[in-house]
Amino acid sequence: MSKAKIVILGGGFGGLFTALELAGSADVTLVSEADHFLFTPMLYEYLSREVEAWHIAPRYDELLEDNVHFVQSYATAIDLKAQTVSVPTYEKILNWDMLVLAVGGITNYVGVEGAQQFSLPFRKLAHADDLRRRMVVTLDRIPPEMPAKEVQREVTFAVVGAGASGCELSTKMADLLNDSFKRRALHGEPRVLVIEMGDRVVPGMGEQIREFVEEALRESHVEVRTNTRVVKVTSDEVTFEHEGNRETLKTAGVVWTGGVKMNPLIEQLDVEKNNRGLLIVKPTLQLSQHVNIFALGDIAVYPDATPTLAGTAQLAFQQASLAARNIKAYMEGKELHTKHFEELGEAISLGTERAAVLTGGKAFGGALARQARFALYTSRLPTWHHRLRVGASWFFEGTQMKPI
Repeated sequence: MSKAKIVILGGGFGGLFTALELAGSADVTLVSEADHFLFTPMLYEYLSREVEAWHIAPRYDELLEDNVHFVQSYATAIDLKAQTVSVPTYEKILNWDMLVLAVGGITNYVGVEGAQQFSLPFRKLAHADDLRRRMVVTLDRIPPEMPAKEVQREVTFAVVGAGASGCELSTKMADLLNDSFKRRALHGEPRVLVIEMGDRVVPGMGEQIREFVEEALRESHVEVRTNTRVVKVTSDEVTFEHEGNRETLKTAGVVWTGGVKMNPLIEQLDVEKNNRGLLIVKPTLQLSQHVNIFALGDIAVYPDATPTLAGTAQLAFQQASLAARNIKAYMEGKELHTKHFEELGEAISLGTERAAVLTGGKAFGGALARQARFALYTSRLPTWHHRLRVGASWFFEGTQMKPI
């Protein structure tokens, strides 16, 4: 008998780790637009070059065995009745007996004028490269004799969103820029500000870790604007509103970390969703009306997970094991499993020399937390041989940032 055909859409934490666990048990095809996996929690360290691209973005052909077929493309349509997926640039339509949806969300610009056109997203290696390049070009334009006030006006960067991503990114940018000011003997200091609609930073995290985040923002001289809404972005300005008052700042760059929205592929699926457009899945990760389709990550609402895990790589990482286990059980006609997902601990990068880690209900910060974060994330990299190579590189070659 021929093996069951399993198509996995999306090569992030949910898709890749599901594929790795299913390898050899079925005819598995993984579809991803990029040729590499991305360990997104360390994209900030790639910006500062504390890590190299190969550390956090290994190619799929290095990770996947021959028993997993890789298609570098993306799905444009899913036919639920025919059980097919339309994939551009691929010579044939993909047929499936079981489908895994792990495509993730896309950047949400919430309709802000100019945001999609002029702001910089921060979700891929190329985005980090673009931002670092922008920072270097900005600094190169500043002559050493320029007065401090003018320098700050020219070297102002805004980060939209003060969730974990915005706080990690802004402290990293500020530390890089402050270091470069000293190296280049520039007057004054750069300006990095975080703009947040809510009333606090890292709203999805607890008070313990928030204290470390707020301290790091102060130490890195990041300006925080809460209860503030961005209303317009241009090529060199950002306009925001606070308590009815509008202000426009000249900027060298605006980076958008202000949330995600549903992937268009999922939007067009005629299946059960909640009022936010998220797929409703059973505790087994199956769609309620299509038991041979599994969904995980930030496109699905899972009924039995700690609320703070929603939309995180950590949740997709955990769900992958359950998805693979249940797909095998489904193929074998056995009972499927459920699982309650809890925090495995939080680890947040805070500049180039410190971090904050929450584990076992206790938080700690500083240089020790930074080392703990590297150790923790080494254990979550895909495949044992990649973990070994990266761990050896970090241990023997170090993880110091490279100046801009």
